[in-house]
This record gives sequence, C-alpha cells and structure tokens, in this order.
Amino acid sequence: MTPLSRGLAFGALAAALTTTLLASPFATPAGAAGPDLPRTGFETSKGARWTTQPEERDFLAAVDRASERVRTDRIGTTAQGRPIRLVRIGAPAPKPADAVRHGNTVLLICSQHGDEPSGREACLSTVRDLAFAGDRATRRFLERTSVLVVPTANPDGRAADTRGNSAGVDINRDHLALRTAEARALAAVQRDYRPDIVYDLHEYGPTVPYYMKDLLSLWPRNLNTAHAVHREATTLSEEYVRPEAADAGFSTGIYGIWTDPETGDPVKQVAGDGQERILRNTAGVKNSVGLLVETRVDALTDAEKADPALNNRRRVTSQLVGLKGLFEFTGERRARIESATARARLAGYADRGPVYLAGADNEAPAPGKVLTDPPCAYRLDARQYAQVKDELVLHGVTLRRTGNGGAVVPLRQPLRALVPLLLDGRAEYHLTAATPLKGC
Repeated sequence: MTPLSRGLAFGALAAALTTTLLASPFATPAGAAGPDLPRTGFETSKGARWTTQPEERDFLAAVDRASERVRTDRIGTTAQGRPIRLVRIGAPAPKPADAVRHGNTVLLICSQHGDEPSGREACLSTVRDLAFAGDRATRRFLERTSVLVVPTANPDGRAADTRGNSAGVDINRDHLALRTAEARALAAVQRDYRPDIVYDLHEYGPTVPYYMKDLLSLWPRNLNTAHAVHREATTLSEEYVRPEAADAGFSTGIYGIWTDPETGDPVKQVAGDGQERILRNTAGVKNSVGLLVETRVDALTDAEKADPALNNRRRVTSQLVGLKGLFEFTGERRARIESATARARLAGYADRGPVYLAGADNEAPAPGKVLTDPPCAYRLDARQYAQVKDELVLHGVTLRRTGNGGAVVPLRQPLRALVPLLLDGRAEYHLTAATPLKGC
C-alpha cells in the first residue's frame, strides 16, 4: 500500500474499503456512514434500494449546510424540469472557478446512463466522506486538489431507470454536438473548471465467458489526445484503478475487449473506440486525463440472487475501490498530471502536427482521415455561425467575429484538435461544414 493510501482515511469510505480489503468484498455495506452524518437512501436501506432524487437533494443540502468544504450548485435543468447539480469540494472551502482552472482538479461524472446507479451511490457517499473527514491527509489533499462531482448526470433517465434521457438520447454520445441539456451542462463544467481528470462511472452487463470482469476501465483512445495526457490516463487505469480493485478481490479488465477465458488473451474488440463524441474521448481531446470505469451488474452468487441488496452493495463497493485508486493517483502524480494537461493546452497555440478524423490508439485511421497539413482556421458564414455558435461557446472554442455576421475559428488555441472535429465536413460528427482557410 502506498503512503497516500495509508494517509487518506476518507471517513466512512476508508472504513468500508478497509473492511473490504480485510474480509470479503461482498460482505459489507459500502459507504456506511457514522450515526451523526447525513446518509443516503441507499445507506439507510442497507442497499435494498437506490437513493431517490428527493433524498439526493436533501442529502446534498445537509452536507452543504454542515461542511464548509462543500458547495452545491444547479448547473442545468432537464427537459422534464429536474435539476442537474454540481458539487464542489475543497479545503478549507471550495475554490472559485478561476482558481480551480489554475490548480489541480478532478471531475466525477456519475450516472450518465440512468439505469446504471452504483457509481452515483459511490459519488454521493464520497462527497460526504470528503466533506467530514477529520484527518490531516484529507485536508491537505483537498487544499491542493479541487474535487467536482456531478452525482446524477442524467436525472430524467435515473427517474425512469433508462439508459437514455427523457427523449431516449444516450448522453454519452452527445459530448460533441451538445443537443441535450445534460451534455450541455457537462460541457460548461469542463469549459469553466478545465479539470485535469474526468472520471466517468458506469455499469455493464457481462457476456459469459468472454466479458465478465468485476471492473473494466478504459482511457481516451482518440488519436488527438496529447501523448502525455494519454500516458497519464493509461497509468490511472493500469497502475492505480485496476490494481486497487484487484487488491480488494475484484477481477479487472480493459473495457470493450473480450478475452479468452482460459488464456486471458484478447479475442475481439466489441466497444471502446476512439469516437470523439464519447466523454472519455472528448475529455482527452480537451486535454483532460479521461477514464471510463464500468462495473458488473449481475448477481454473482446464490446469496446475491436471493438478496438483491447484497448485489447492490457489491456493485457500489467496486466503484468505491476504483475511486480510491483515482485519489491515490491524483495525490501521487499531481505534478505529472498538471504538467501533462498544461503542456497539452499550450501545444495548441503552436498549431503544429496532424489532426485525426478517425482511428484510435489501437486502430490506424482510414485513408483520407488524417489532416496532415490542417487548415489554419475555418470560416463560418452567418447562417453557419448562427447554427453552431452556442455549441462553440459551450465547448470554450476561441473565435473571431467577421463583419458579415459570420466568424473565423483559428486552430491556434488550446482546443486545436477539437476545432476540425466540429467544423470540418470530413469529420464524422461535424456540426457544420465550414470553409477551411490556409495562410492565415
């Protein structure tokens, strides 16, 4: 165990994980809070049911009132009128956005898919545990790292227990076009706080016998992710989250890869490509260390089949173990992380190198899908600008207005690689086909 993992005693989170490591990972309720602290509906029911949204509201309000470290903001409203909340955590108090942008920041996105609730429960109890932990190591950690949490990224889907939002849209395929209120709220958080790490919590159903690990993770595969950012993301997955889960007794693997049950060798890839509209990839293109984590939903034992609460608690515990690895990574590699993300942003101003319109870190792009000599800018006419201006603002793209009501969007900016993905007609998910410019 590392020095940070010994020091970061995150209140009830640490208690749950300690029990997990010393006994069976399936035996103890995850995130069990002390009697005087706010508790979630999941905790009060001992895992028999998931926390309702009114309970989430009351829980976060109670934590906010009782702890100077926490502030809860409403960052959006769904089509059905439900709030999308952002929780900001820091010590001695949360920092304002401009200070966060120049510090070390972790963003947790929980329950993008409404029928995948275990990550949400882990996020809620972690908010409380960070808010009230009394040890010096946690205070020191929060003085140096801002933790941002969107506990329920898809409130309408969570209310209906559906993957998509109230219109049936998969939010995790909307981080480029930003057609949904949910994705727009998340884009604004990424723009305003510029997180160093974006950690996305999901669940999955296994395919026996090829795809059935307790915890799967995957970094940004998009080829526009800066090399140093890609390296930190793979390190987070392969040297922190997965080993922490394995130490706790959970099996682990790489998301999207079927493996031979006898040899463990890859059989085929079924998901997890470099598609830029998926959050982990969008995060990488936006110069953040992105990671997707997926934990297994089905009952693993006869006891879990007989008592769904056991299954629910095991699912949440596996998410908490992954978060423990995330916090260890953040504390131990803070300087490397900040250097990687800062250099990636600055590299955009140099406006050098190719931009990839397809491909992944394990798949070469098809012919014609690499801009080896990208344009220096894209020109939008008045109609195109009116069509996409809100999305450009939400992404944080820099542009210059022109006298005819249009705009010019230069590549020389921190989001250099994002610009062609949004505006080049050859990009698969482009918003509009703007005019490429040379010789700016």
